[in-house]
Amino acid sequence: MTHRPLGSCSAAAVVLTAMASVLTAQQPAHAAADRIRLGNTADVSRGAWNGPAFTMNGAGGVVTATMTRAIDEIRGGTGTLDVVVLAGSAPTSGSRTPECDTITASAGVNSCTTWTLTAAADGNNSQVNTDVRNAEFVYFAGGDQCRYAAWKGTALEASVESVVAKGGGSGGGSAGHHINSPIVYDACNGSVTSAEALANPYDRYISFTTGMFAWANYGSVINDSHFVTRDRMGRTMSFLARAVKDGLAPGGAAWGVGVEEGGGSLFLDRNGMATQYGRDAYVVLADHQPEQAVDRRPLTYSGFKIWRLTPGSTFDFKNRPTCGYYLRSVTNGIADTNLYSGTPVSDCGGQSGGTALAESEPNDTRDTADDATSLTFPASLTGGMRSTSDRDYFKLTVPAGQTVAVNCAVPSAYDADLYWLDANGSTLERSVNDGAGTDESLSFTRTASGTGTYYLDMEAYSGSGSASYDCRVTRS
Repeated sequence: MTHRPLGSCSAAAVVLTAMASVLTAQQPAHAAADRIRLGNTADVSRGAWNGPAFTMNGAGGVVTATMTRAIDEIRGGTGTLDVVVLAGSAPTSGSRTPECDTITASAGVNSCTTWTLTAAADGNNSQVNTDVRNAEFVYFAGGDQCRYAAWKGTALEASVESVVAKGGGSGGGSAGHHINSPIVYDACNGSVTSAEALANPYDRYISFTTGMFAWANYGSVINDSHFVTRDRMGRTMSFLARAVKDGLAPGGAAWGVGVEEGGGSLFLDRNGMATQYGRDAYVVLADHQPEQAVDRRPLTYSGFKIWRLTPGSTFDFKNRPTCGYYLRSVTNGIADTNLYSGTPVSDCGGQSGGTALAESEPNDTRDTADDATSLTFPASLTGGMRSTSDRDYFKLTVPAGQTVAVNCAVPSAYDADLYWLDANGSTLERSVNDGAGTDESLSFTRTASGTGTYYLDMEAYSGSGSASYDCRVTRS
């Protein structure tokens, strides 16, 4: 089979100390790093931010829905922020700043700076690092993740990490999606197909970079992109088996996150809750040693656990579910059929990947409450306190003996309080912690027989804004 050469926008991998020199040797004479800034020339100065937040896209382009959400959550719905786009090569046609063209159209953006960096040494460029450290979000463009992996150990790696540490965010699409996982398939030796990876999980075109970015709640993950269109489930399975066999994933379990192109984007909030947008994504788990994973032999692995995330569904990476998955296996390099759909082997009492519901105004009374009764759990309820008198109601049902727990992440733009009401509107539980940006949580157990109707009421206490709160609802 023909392998694409270095520079493919597929995925990547590498843990080669000499990678930077190899990469430079394969490139033509190095061009100077290129900087284009859109928006204000001066950076925003602010003491605190409300993230981190992450966007993981199946293709290289910015997905407006998740980018806007990340911007709003990081700035807490108030003020503006600065974005830096890092690219390993310039676009071959059209605008020289396609990502920033989209990003600067979003509310809350002070500036967007595109840096095109074509050599590993660019990771130590002082102006690049100044721009990144002054930013609140770093977006890695599509292209070749091997170029990004070459920045491991440079000042740029630390600069990106500092953005996330101060409450900003990171993300990217295609190659930019790959580099944001802690185990990176970097394609530094060339791209590999699913058939090739399953035929030999130690194919010379498979290499990994580890020890670069390790975002909170996202441990032991290998990202992959263009997932369904380019049929990449098989190679992700091979990557995961390798990661477990070679000890790349702590605890002996490796997770794959494959996002489809065409607008697919996984948004990850500061609490580890992911929400899927646009097109499907897949979470794949390898939690035991492969039956066969050796060089020049086909892979055999029984029982990959797969969660399919449709648009609007959620996945809790902080408290990863132990149910809601379907199973697929690989025998002598041949994967089961129907890799991209299946019936979950167990719903564990409804605790699957979950679904999400965004408020729709008017929902200021029990009669106009948003109906959350059909959601699967853990569920995500989102909205905003758009005025100082705003109230958001969500209708839920609880069977006898069930306990519902609600944990709400509140942005720094306002102080909101949380109430659990019975069918008549009487308060049964409440959470009224003081201070803007202070999270709220409560739990309720139904001791009566049958199924009861209840309402979750989020109320503005002080301040307002368009920034979203996010309430995670679990039932046990």
